[in-house]
Amino acid sequence: MPYGYVGKVLRVNLTDRCISVEEPDDDWYRKYMGGSAVVAYYLLKEVPEDCDPLGPKNKLIFATGALTGTPLAGSGRNSVGAKSPLTGGFGDAQGGGFWMTELKKAGFDHIIVEGQSDEPVYLFIDDQDVKIRDASHLWGKDTAEVEELIREDVGDDKVRVTQCGIGGENLVRYACVVNDLTHFPGRTGMGAVMGSKKLRAVAVRGSGDIEVADRDKMMEYSRMMNQAVNSGERSAGLKDTGTAGGVVNLKTSGGLPTRNFQEGDFEGAEKISGQTMRDTILVDRENCYACPVYCKRVVASEEYDVDPTYGGPEYETIGSLGSNCGIDDLEAIAKGNEMCNRWGLDTISCGMTISFVMECFERGILSEEDLDGISANFGNADAMLQLVEKIARREGVGQLLAEGAARVAEEIGPEAQPLALHVKGQEVPMHEPRLKQALGVGYSVSPTGADHCHNMHDTAYAKSADSLNIYGITDPLPPSDLSDAKVRMLYYDSNWKHLQNCAVMCQFVAWSTRELIEISRAVTGWDTRLYELLKVGERACTMARIFNLRAGFDDRDDELNTRYFRGHEKGPIAGLGIDRKEFNKARLTYYRIMGWDDLGRPTPARLAELGIDWAKELL
Repeated sequence: MPYGYVGKVLRVNLTDRCISVEEPDDDWYRKYMGGSAVVAYYLLKEVPEDCDPLGPKNKLIFATGALTGTPLAGSGRNSVGAKSPLTGGFGDAQGGGFWMTELKKAGFDHIIVEGQSDEPVYLFIDDQDVKIRDASHLWGKDTAEVEELIREDVGDDKVRVTQCGIGGENLVRYACVVNDLTHFPGRTGMGAVMGSKKLRAVAVRGSGDIEVADRDKMMEYSRMMNQAVNSGERSAGLKDTGTAGGVVNLKTSGGLPTRNFQEGDFEGAEKISGQTMRDTILVDRENCYACPVYCKRVVASEEYDVDPTYGGPEYETIGSLGSNCGIDDLEAIAKGNEMCNRWGLDTISCGMTISFVMECFERGILSEEDLDGISANFGNADAMLQLVEKIARREGVGQLLAEGAARVAEEIGPEAQPLALHVKGQEVPMHEPRLKQALGVGYSVSPTGADHCHNMHDTAYAKSADSLNIYGITDPLPPSDLSDAKVRMLYYDSNWKHLQNCAVMCQFVAWSTRELIEISRAVTGWDTRLYELLKVGERACTMARIFNLRAGFDDRDDELNTRYFRGHEKGPIAGLGIDRKEFNKARLTYYRIMGWDDLGRPTPARLAELGIDWAKELL
């Protein structure tokens, strides 16, 4: 058994109720590590290319990583993956919390769920005793009620629960998975896959230990980071104001998405900032397993009856339900966040779909009659809240909006399609590619559709490239630069983030690259180096690329909405659009650095170099 892992993969077939356990060898663990790579491996090996994402042939994979469950800040995370019902391609999302640690302590690194149940069920894993239990009494209930009922069922208030909400039950294509009520593997519609299998939840109780190679070294790093965070030396801003602490700075730089990305400097930014949240509706801070940062917000509001049980809004939600919908009412945004969390919706895709509808309404493409009598102007907080509920329940116009912005635009017609901001069918997150232009290239080539978590944020390297010095990159570059040198940055930065999604490790904890290498050695006992770990990330990205190619995607899907090739009409970056020729050249350079041909297909030679020769026959 390799250190850092328990060495077992649980396989559950919900059609025939067969439960089995597999034990991959040490080399497999070292090559794929966990998280996104494990998801890509099983999807490529086992999911047919013509599989219906909401059908019985799709597989839902819960994957931990080498560092999951160790007492290291940032280790409380897992991946959830399947063929995406939103994009039709590779689906993968990461979330934090405590559930994933409980799974490893119960004796499993990963779970593969296959088939479909005819009736609602949930899994109960009590150490290595696994049961499929009736969930008919859970169906249709809010996430907090489901967690409470499961704990009553099993007679243990310490059990950890991951679940889909009613959004997943209703097959909203961007329904998310909910860990421990307030942590969300949010993107690509994994909650809908869970709902399609009639799997309402996975409850886990574990009593085992996770063996590591060098516990003294690991604890030395753990204490160091805890002291650095508690002293304010690292991650101080995240602890104080959460991920929304940068809202005002983004407005100042022109990078705060406003009114469906028509602008970048929302006039109400100060009202919805992390600082304002801290000073008004914040009632507590929460963390993930073993993490001293406590970046999670807990909020309450009497005006909108916001239940603190469901935590509080992150930056992405502040942007998607706030500035991008033209809404500056923080308490209304907090209520929208609570509703999404209560019912299991990805706040990014939900908010982007609503902002798209608002622009269609203001341009006269949609009317109140089309929207069940809702006057969906930008800035109308009540309209936003009404649409969130209709989407979760698939009621009225929510039946259409639950399909995601790309499908809604196709249904409405050509006038609406340029207003639906997505890549490969997944709505764009709250980061402006006109400000961060390599990020825009990263959006276009992302295997999951537009994603900011395995992507480069150009502004981080505008003044210093110190964190990239380990790759021999020393010179900072402007955020709007799309030179070959910038694409080289994108290659290293994004593949390292793919690695973090395999480890699985939080990117908000300020570990340096060198520290993560040393941590990996201490936990696993492998004599690993930067090169090997970087290749884990690249391997994961390449396998996901092959999955998409098999699903029918090609280089023409590596595209951005035309809006991003035009500048804002006003504001700090007025007139700054992405140059089409530079974008196309940068995308081609990225293909070539990744070892893909000019149509974005991984070459047999690169697959050999990555040690995944078995994937050649899939191209």
